[in-house]
Amino acid sequence: MSFFACPVCMQKLEREEKRYICPQGHSFDIAKEGYVHLLPANRMHTRLPGDGGEMLAARRRILDAGRYELFSNCLNALVLERLAEEKRPAVLDAGCGEGYYTGRLLSALHAEGIEAQAAGVDISKIAVRMAAKRYPGLELAVGSIFHMPVSDGAADCLLSVFAPIVPKEFARVVKPGGMLLLAVAAPRHLYQLKQAVYDRPYENERKDTAYPGFVFQKRVPVRGEITLHSNGEIQDLFTMTPYHWKTSVRDREKLASLSALTTEIGFDFL
Repeated sequence: MSFFACPVCMQKLEREEKRYICPQGHSFDIAKEGYVHLLPANRMHTRLPGDGGEMLAARRRILDAGRYELFSNCLNALVLERLAEEKRPAVLDAGCGEGYYTGRLLSALHAEGIEAQAAGVDISKIAVRMAAKRYPGLELAVGSIFHMPVSDGAADCLLSVFAPIVPKEFARVVKPGGMLLLAVAAPRHLYQLKQAVYDRPYENERKDTAYPGFVFQKRVPVRGEITLHSNGEIQDLFTMTPYHWKTSVRDREKLASLSALTTEIGFDFL
């Protein structure tokens, strides 16, 4: 089964050896890494939209070091709890990035004998290529989560981890009775990192839980603390966040003198 729909006519795509094709004959080649590009040119506002190589490389180094494993393990447990009785559940990650959370989740489901399928969509071609190289078990597409190239009701479980929330589109792609799992930053996530950079550090806004088409079930807080032992790792943590692009050069330079940093980390799973 393919999750994906044709971005031109929104009819279901069938996967062949080297391409995806819809009943109308629209065809999309599969890249050598295993992903497909389903982002129409009129929705590409830059040559390479989405997260760039520097941010993604920094994120991968932080994730590979296990700094956010606490969150990944909790996500896996929540999905396993919900999908344990499903015969062949379909999991979709809207804004999958370089694939860390989706890839680890698919491995966790398979380890429990759950024959799940998992797919990811992200607007960053660089991110999707990275995910495809490391996680060949995922079905991956370059596409916008605001207009997902995904069939109606394709997902038993839809994930959105630190990505924009698009309730109407999310409701379209989740099966009736399916689950939407959002991961949002807790108020004091990376607070001490902010203290090192900003004259007036601020807490993150607490997100609402009401989204059209969904019934709120619960909020699961996950809190921890990490210690970074080199300036390179501190710079990576900052670079992987949106703060990097919103911060003045003067403030970013404050990190240069730090050789170690301990900071709170926190997600809320909705």
